[in-house]
Amino acid sequence: MIEGHCHCRAVRVAVPVRPETLGDCNCSLCSRLGTLWGYYPSNEVAVTDPERKLVGYVQGDRTLTMHHCSVCGCTTHYSPIGGNTSRMAVNMRIFDRSVWEDIPHRLIDGASW
Repeated sequence: MIEGHCHCRAVRVAVPVRPETLGDCNCSLCSRLGTLWGYYPSNEVAVTDPERKLVGYVQGDRTLTMHHCSVCGCTTHYSPIGGNTSRMAVNMRIFDRSVWEDIPHRLIDGASW
């Protein structure tokens, strides 16, 4: 398992392997957050939040909940609402740079949606 965490370490996220590509979305939210998404089956991601610091933000189209630490503000992951809940995305920037810096980025044109 590879473990990442928010800046204050209150929230930890563990994934089994590095993703093959990173999603670099240009939608209004992702571009402001500066996220690089790694996609995983939900059952392969372990989110640890013992002090219950995670806060969710539901986007306007109500398809995703973006999760961030209420202490330091780092976005950790997003989860789908309803429908297909078997896949989620993890913000790979919460992992050590050496984990993700050489993974190819794939542009997601969320701005055109």
